[in-house]
Amino acid sequence: MRRAARTDSNQAAVVDALKRVGVSVEIIGQPFDLLICCRGETSLMEVKNPDRTSEDPQSRLTKAQLEFISRWPGKIHIVRTPEEAVRVVIGEAMN
Repeated sequence: MRRAARTDSNQAAVVDALKRVGVSVEIIGQPFDLLICCRGETSLMEVKNPDRTSEDPQSRLTKAQLEFISRWPGKIHIVRTPEEAVRVVIGEAMN
């Protein structure tokens, strides 16, 4: 039986920050936390806890996520802070 996925405590702040700059956001949970759209470009976003180190098992991507990344041609962002989320999405839209 699959356990319910936990939501990182910073997810709400990331969602709020993205919405404040005009990004459309849907919380989807699987395979990644968020489906986002900025200036007509849709991508996925995984929100990780900024307080965990990369060695912490809870800060790593799951096996299912890694498998998804290996076959998905679209954009996937992995962020830890609201500022990073805005920077990666807005910066990308400006290119």
